[in-house]
Amino acid sequence: MALLPEARMVLDVSGTWKLFVLTGYEPREWPVHGFNRAEPVPTVPERAAVLAALGYAARDGAEWKWDATTGRRRRMFAKIPVRPVADRSGVTSSGGAA
Repeated sequence: MALLPEARMVLDVSGTWKLFVLTGYEPREWPVHGFNRAEPVPTVPERAAVLAALGYAARDGAEWKWDATTGRRRRMFAKIPVRPVADRSGVTSSGGAA
């Protein structure tokens, strides 16, 4: 299993990009942000800004990597190991994972 927390960005069932942070807690408690668009793919600076708003930052030296689910219907996703940042004031979670 991946080292948690880990951020993942996926195309949601609605067809738009969603970024969420796997924390080890229940999926409904994961911090999440919807980009509300399919194109263009959110840039690395956009992802970093969203992670900061959710109270996280990439671990030192970590870069976004693309991966795919296994099984008959493969889905691409981007992932990066993250760490909590000290100030999480005003951070809210808006639902569960995709």
